[in-house]
Amino acid sequence: MSPIRSALAVLALASVASSASLAADLTRLPVEKREVGLFTVVNATFDSVTDIATAPASSQDFEKVALGDALPGGLNSATVRLPPGDCVRDVRVTFRDGRSQVFPAVDVCRTHGLRLATHPV
Repeated sequence: MSPIRSALAVLALASVASSASLAADLTRLPVEKREVGLFTVVNATFDSVTDIATAPASSQDFEKVALGDALPGGLNSATVRLPPGDCVRDVRVTFRDGRSQVFPAVDVCRTHGLRLATHPV
């Protein structure tokens, strides 16, 4: 076998071995919480929002988001920092009268906001 062919064979084997070990390493990586960042809530309802919380999708482990003052209705908005976590989350919004609404499976990595609106009865 010529020196060039043997060198190419060694490189091909090394490439296959390294890609196999890389694939094995990727499957062993732990699922880490992601830092999502800022999220905007637009309140187009008639009531003030007093609390916002997120939880992993289909979970009841809601974690409050620092909202500060109540977010008045009437097309006002607030930008909040979401805690690290999964991309797909349930978002719970609590209004001044104590009523809560859960928005299931919001992809906060792809969508950077939520618009709350009134629905006709």
